[in-house]
Amino acid sequence: MSDELVFYTNPQSRGRIIRWMLEEVGAPYRTEIVDYGTTMKDTAYRAINPMGKVPAIVHGGKIVTECAAICAYLAETFPDAGLAPQPAERADYYRWLFFAAGPVEQAVTNNWAKFEATAEQGRMFGYGSFDQAVSVLEQAVSAHPYIAGDRFTAADVYVGSQVGWGTMFGTLPKRDAFLAYHERLTARPAYRRAAEADDALIAAAA
Repeated sequence: MSDELVFYTNPQSRGRIIRWMLEEVGAPYRTEIVDYGTTMKDTAYRAINPMGKVPAIVHGGKIVTECAAICAYLAETFPDAGLAPQPAERADYYRWLFFAAGPVEQAVTNNWAKFEATAEQGRMFGYGSFDQAVSVLEQAVSAHPYIAGDRFTAADVYVGSQVGWGTMFGTLPKRDAFLAYHERLTARPAYRRAAEADDALIAAAA
């Protein structure tokens, strides 16, 4: 079985999160660009991700989808990159990685869709309310330089991407804590390499 790492993405998608993670990891990978209108919905790609969405990776014949899961998988699979949590970081690492992938994602998308839960509905939702989820996220990124402590980890790739996109596109408020956190992350060489690679793909397709 091949140990090749194949990355399925579109440069105008959440695949940018995983491109950044792959650049942080430093392992060789092959990129397959999937088009929204054609290849993303065809039978061959749906065999990889039945949701017909990117990103996805195939490594050693195994498929991983969902950005948070891919980040965690790559951190554990390539430990020499130092992106998996150390024992003292595990609680915050997993807590905030999955908080961003769950409650924050739900709160942001529902708010963007202008769905406002009643107080009764809010008791059933994992995020309670948009304002509550945003305030908790703000506290999380303010507690330490990075989401799990004083050291950059794979959780910062995911949480930082959520914060960066949210403040850029207006789905999150531009609070000082969010902007300062994202500024620390975008200074990383791997972030810049990933952004340049995806921006070049967008320019070439224009």
